[in-house]
Amino acid sequence: MFRNVFRRFNNISFLFLVRYTSRCSNAMTPKPHVGVIGAGLSGLRCADILIQNGARVTIIEARDRVGGRVHQDEMGGHLVDLGPNWIHGTGENPIMAIADVTQTVVHDLEGKNIAISRNGQLISEQVVTKVSEFMWATIEEAFEHSNAHGDSIPPERSLFDLFQEKVQQTKFSQTEKQMCLDACKLWGAYVGDPIERQSLKFFRLEECIDGNNYFVASTYKLILGHVAKPAQTHADIKFNQPVVRIESRQRDGSQPPDQHQVTVSTAPGDRYTFDEVVVTCPLGWLKRNTDAFVPPLPDRLLQAINNISYGRLEKVYITFPRAFWHDEINTSTNPVFAQFLEPSYTDHPPEIQWSQECLSLASIPDKCAQPTLLFYTYGPCATQVVSEIKDLNPLSIEYKNTLTKFLKPFYSRLPGYNPASADCTPSAILATRWQTDPYAGNGSYCNFQVGLTQADKDIEVLRSGAGVGERGLWFAGEHTAPFVALGTTTGAYWSGERVAVQVCKKWGLGSVGAGIVRDDSLPSGGK
Repeated sequence: MFRNVFRRFNNISFLFLVRYTSRCSNAMTPKPHVGVIGAGLSGLRCADILIQNGARVTIIEARDRVGGRVHQDEMGGHLVDLGPNWIHGTGENPIMAIADVTQTVVHDLEGKNIAISRNGQLISEQVVTKVSEFMWATIEEAFEHSNAHGDSIPPERSLFDLFQEKVQQTKFSQTEKQMCLDACKLWGAYVGDPIERQSLKFFRLEECIDGNNYFVASTYKLILGHVAKPAQTHADIKFNQPVVRIESRQRDGSQPPDQHQVTVSTAPGDRYTFDEVVVTCPLGWLKRNTDAFVPPLPDRLLQAINNISYGRLEKVYITFPRAFWHDEINTSTNPVFAQFLEPSYTDHPPEIQWSQECLSLASIPDKCAQPTLLFYTYGPCATQVVSEIKDLNPLSIEYKNTLTKFLKPFYSRLPGYNPASADCTPSAILATRWQTDPYAGNGSYCNFQVGLTQADKDIEVLRSGAGVGERGLWFAGEHTAPFVALGTTTGAYWSGERVAVQVCKKWGLGSVGAGIVRDDSLPSGGK
């Protein structure tokens, strides 16, 4: 699903902020008490940098664990990621460096792609190659067009509009043209919603860091543990504390520099006071909880929160006794990715796109391989599936039957399927339900939909907080990342660094005169 088609949109402008330098905090510098709301990658990284430079840190977390949307669960005797599966880009990517340090197994999922037609037939390899080349060439052109002409592209123009125009310029048959459009719609699994809603004007904001995109074969568990260790060791983490109110006030210059000025109230009735508060809650949470801020957030910040969209990507893992689609001898013929174009062979709501894409976890390195298919579903289809399982116990027969009914029309069209074989009967199945999770923001990650007129400025406003830093409030998270890392774990990690540096500068902690702070999280040269 992810290929090396991404080019840098802008430089990673703040990497200079974090370097391997000696600690030089002045003993007379006041040590602020910083509250970090959220123990996801952003909050954990922010806490790490703050602690290294002498701040006292308390993390307030709604869940009973760290990691936020970076989370794993066990199914069929294997650990799987419920949140991110990928490291997007290798150039200057700290998550890739952490993967190396922790010996996390990552894998470049290159290999055979297969596609199933609308009527359920396997499409020839020649046509699949033609369709695939068209899709990736058009994606590349879409990035170039958005970068070069973003200012003049109408806000209502979508990525799908460009696909429709480009396919009409080909000499493909009508059937091949339809296949191209169907295949291109599966790019929705990347942005988390249908590409008919993806803004072409701001498609450039979907570009990633240079380099390959790697699947995290052994899950994000060790990466999360590495990022979390400093905060778990040195910060005070308050679990099961959903935030309901954040009260802040503008300094008038009369208060001493160590005067507490931000009060955070939580659902159990606890209240905490801090000198500074870093809000790393997901964009979806912000959209639903703007009234938690007292006084209200600035109008321009509220506008930015409302403007940027929030994706609906969900995942379904389905495990079998054996990977029936996988030939252990002639591995070159094994499908890595399978695309199921808009199906006519399964019942579904007629107004909802029902095309699917899956990847084979039997194709990852041996010690991580498992007889599992990972289906990515998104947009209204994902919403429909989640609505059917949201009240079901994942261990119940009804849960398994509901998801099997959804997926069987697809996996039964893979090579090697035999309805009479026990190997083709699912042994375990697990689906994410991020859209029902209020702490995840009832969705996945930010995206940029048609109608936006200044999405790049909106992101910059989210980063800056529109001046609320003077009230002791700061915002971090994947929706405040550099443009090349929006919506990724790398973006979340970097955003935590950025805010920590800003707070350190404000309080004169560390080597902030030179714009640098200490970073002990990686060995020398790890960046």
